[in-house]
Amino acid sequence: MLPLSDLPAVNATLNSASALLLAAGYLFIRRGEIAAHRRCMLAALTASALFLTSYLIYHYNVGSVPFAGRGWIRGVYFTILISHTILAVVIVPLVLITLTRALKANFLRHRAIARWTLPLWFYVSVTGVVVYWMLYRL
Repeated sequence: MLPLSDLPAVNATLNSASALLLAAGYLFIRRGEIAAHRRCMLAALTASALFLTSYLIYHYNVGSVPFAGRGWIRGVYFTILISHTILAVVIVPLVLITLTRALKANFLRHRAIARWTLPLWFYVSVTGVVVYWMLYRL
């Protein structure tokens, strides 16, 4: 069994995987490779779901972890953290709506919302890694 202290690194890895899969999925759909796009997006969803599970387990057991940085970096950290947190809440229903439209083959509506979902989801995944580095590695 993995120790709780390893979960933040696991979470950052899952967020990184999600970001890479989202980028690959975007490139595949731009090339018209629909099956590869679908696989990447479902894999990104899986990575994000595993992240959320791991994140909740960690913080249920450990609680909040205070940021130890001082000076100007505190402002940078909290700016990133606040935007990340707000968009992490917003992205969940957006992903579910986008996925539902794709699974129902309603591709016009899927594409319309995916134009918003993809960059926001990518931002949340990348800033999740940035928050990890700032919180645990600085």
